[in-house]
Amino acid sequence: MPTITSEKNVDELTLTFTSHFDAPVDRVWQVWEDPRQLERWWGPPTYPATFERHDFVEGGKSLYYMTGPEGDKMWGWWMVTLVDAPHRLELDDGFANADGTPDNAIAPTHTTVTLEATEGGTRMTSHTQFETTEQLQQMIEMGMEEGMTLAIGQIDAILAE
Repeated sequence: MPTITSEKNVDELTLTFTSHFDAPVDRVWQVWEDPRQLERWWGPPTYPATFERHDFVEGGKSLYYMTGPEGDKMWGWWMVTLVDAPHRLELDDGFANADGTPDNAIAPTHTTVTLEATEGGTRMTSHTQFETTEQLQQMIEMGMEEGMTLAIGQIDAILAE
């Protein structure tokens, strides 16, 4: 299991996850780029993801849902705003309705992912920016911090293949 830390900064309205993997940057980048690999870790183990669309280019859109233990589906979307392979990815991330249209009940967030070579591996940092303190708190209460930690914890098994 990778070393994963999370840091919530209420003053800056951010939630940052830092993890370390025993794999080169190019290999870790693939778990973001390849939708079949992404499905195997995006979402905690009890809410696996299915990507119906994953256009991994600047301006590209992704549409996915996570299926819960009772078969319930939680839909989400990404708008990719920057791709600097294999070191940096930026995207807007929001909730969606079952038809793929954005659900604006909760405002989208902006996430920046960086991959940096370290001695013997890669450091991955996922930095999410929220619009308000209320949005940050709501996402924490919905389980974002725990869910992302569990999700990222699944990447090692994919990298080992």
